[in-house]
Amino acid sequence: MRAVVAMLTLLGVVACTQGDNEGGDAGASRSGGVDLTGAGATFPQPIYSKWFHDYDIEKGIRINYQSIGSGGGVRQLMEGTVDFGATDGPMSDDELSRAKHGEILHIPTVIGAVVLAYNLEGVTQPLNLTGDVIADIFLGRITKWNDPRLAALNPGVSLPNDDVIVVHRSDGSGTTYVFTDYLAKVSQAWATGPGRGKEVQWPIGLGGKGNEGVAGQVKQTPGSVGYVELAYATQNALQHAAVRNRAGEFVTPSIASISAAASGAMLREGPNTDFRVSIANAEGAASYPISSFTWIIIYRNQPDAEKGQKLVDFLHWAITDGQEAAAALDYAPLPDDVVRAIDERLGTVIIGATA
Repeated sequence: MRAVVAMLTLLGVVACTQGDNEGGDAGASRSGGVDLTGAGATFPQPIYSKWFHDYDIEKGIRINYQSIGSGGGVRQLMEGTVDFGATDGPMSDDELSRAKHGEILHIPTVIGAVVLAYNLEGVTQPLNLTGDVIADIFLGRITKWNDPRLAALNPGVSLPNDDVIVVHRSDGSGTTYVFTDYLAKVSQAWATGPGRGKEVQWPIGLGGKGNEGVAGQVKQTPGSVGYVELAYATQNALQHAAVRNRAGEFVTPSIASISAAASGAMLREGPNTDFRVSIANAEGAASYPISSFTWIIIYRNQPDAEKGQKLVDFLHWAITDGQEAAAALDYAPLPDDVVRAIDERLGTVIIGATA
């Protein structure tokens, strides 16, 4: 089944994406029968490609999506050069205030996990890592794989006396936001140092563009470690760590542990949430701690009535029928209460209104 899904995903990538250039203008592709254009996050690219492929077959609506990173997707939506953006890091209040065409809505689409993928020959079982140790690896304070702190977390594992080679994102990235949001919550040194954001000043490491770039670097570089969305680690057969959560449990990323992190999120936020919700380092013994919603972002006012209706119809399909594809691609589907709340929010989109 996974092979069939992977083939459909590949077809979706070919049909629905054009390039991976963050500086590119997705708006330039509004021709050739394309109904909607979008740009942004690589984190949800596997499932978005499948959705756009399936939606085209089912509804005859063609969606062109450029996987250029969350930073690029936010910028292009703010400028109005795409119909929707996609991001794994919610827009800041400052960004929202500078949007050219009015109020922007955040629409959660699925829940994913950022994992610590590594390339260590001879180490077959998942390593155990804690937030402070992860932070110190990416701060350059832990430089050898057999460092005493790593050894203490992994008794009985023969760790090599090899250099730790850090790989991080080189582009503006929602995956980076999710990862650094987690690190800022669990490490004071990280919070007062690089901090959280789609782009941060990395103390050390090699850069890779997109989740696929980081996954590729880790796959080909012995001794390396990087952060990628779970689907990219799975598709590239990369080892990835169990991470100690807020309850003190070492948890591997899975559909169940990602769902556990999102459990009760809307209840905690209340009915007036704008969905810019962080579930990093969530409570619960079963929660994987580096989990996140990913969002499609749209303008509330949709002056083009035909295009606006197509966009709302697609988003309704994505949060309902589209959720069936989530687990096969290593994403957790949205909880029912979140789907209901999003559907209500979609009902507030103003179709055919001036910005």
